[in-house]
Amino acid sequence: MTRTIRAEPLTPEAFAPFGEVIRLRAAPDRIINGGLCGRHHDLARLDIREGRAGISLFDAAPRALPYRLDLMERHPLGSQAFLPMSLTSFLVTVAEDEGGAPGRPRAFLTAPGEGVNIARGVWHGVLTPLEAPGLFAVVDRIGEGANLEEARIDPAWEIVAG
Repeated sequence: MTRTIRAEPLTPEAFAPFGEVIRLRAAPDRIINGGLCGRHHDLARLDIREGRAGISLFDAAPRALPYRLDLMERHPLGSQAFLPMSLTSFLVTVAEDEGGAPGRPRAFLTAPGEGVNIARGVWHGVLTPLEAPGLFAVVDRIGEGANLEEARIDPAWEIVAG
């Protein structure tokens, strides 16, 4: 049995139940550095429990659509921000919790250069760049304790372009 989901464009409104979209605003909040830099201030809220925020680099292999979603994870002790280090797109899959397991997923396609901050405790798919390089800065919780829950999805979902 194939279950199919159409990926939709990433918008702040559609993604709000799962976290924040990280992108430039129409205009910067302030001009700094002698007028040569626009600061787009406070674009995402880090939510860290029992640890500290850290920055890691992830180097993920590119995937393609249609994509088979058979694994989701969540982090109960901290949010997780994914910031692409190139102007490429990636697939973001998220799901609401249904009794301790992922519900029906939603899939979003980012515009080149957009990032996301996935809220603490939200089910999400693994990092899924759609083109090389799959290099991301990831801001998330560093510390002791169980901060990873995984759920196998059976039957898997097939994610196709919208």
